[in-house]
Amino acid sequence: MVNDGPLDIARLRRGDKPAWDAFVSRFAGLIHAAVGGVLRQSGRDLAEAADLAQDVFVRLCKDDYRLLGLYDPSRAAPATWLTVVARSVALDAVRRRRPPAVTLDDAPESAVAVQAIEPSGFKIPPGLLSPRQELILTMLYHRDMDPAEVGAALGIDPQTVRSMHHKALTRLRGHFAPENAPRRGVAGDT
Repeated sequence: MVNDGPLDIARLRRGDKPAWDAFVSRFAGLIHAAVGGVLRQSGRDLAEAADLAQDVFVRLCKDDYRLLGLYDPSRAAPATWLTVVARSVALDAVRRRRPPAVTLDDAPESAVAVQAIEPSGFKIPPGLLSPRQELILTMLYHRDMDPAEVGAALGIDPQTVRSMHHKALTRLRGHFAPENAPRRGVAGDT
């Protein structure tokens, strides 16, 4: 168990050798366990835990002991604070050593190919939608046109296309909704 008594930060920041030896002896196991936990969680080789534990101590000394000087005993016990620092160092190392992601352009087409799924047996009941609503849905969904393109093709404003699209979907949702579900917003319902 780690002795969680106070740290003499001033002695450590001065580079006092006996203070550093005691500090390392006191917390080396805790730091090693913290970085080992991160490595285990990320599926990494535990052999690099010793190197990462050493990196934690280096980070504490770096830039004239800047990180060590940030320790506030009123906010956390030394063991808690050092565990957070050790996990952060280990996570940074894991992120840096992550293999580069394969971009979509580099991936073989067979790895990213998606089989098209066509709706089977879906029919809009006759008379549910107006001919114009059916045409707009066909242009939007089967021809992959956007509202501006549909509007230009039909000679109407794109906002009218969006409005008719919304009304058509509302009618379809109302028609295909389960019988016990509330039918909000369906034309003709009050």
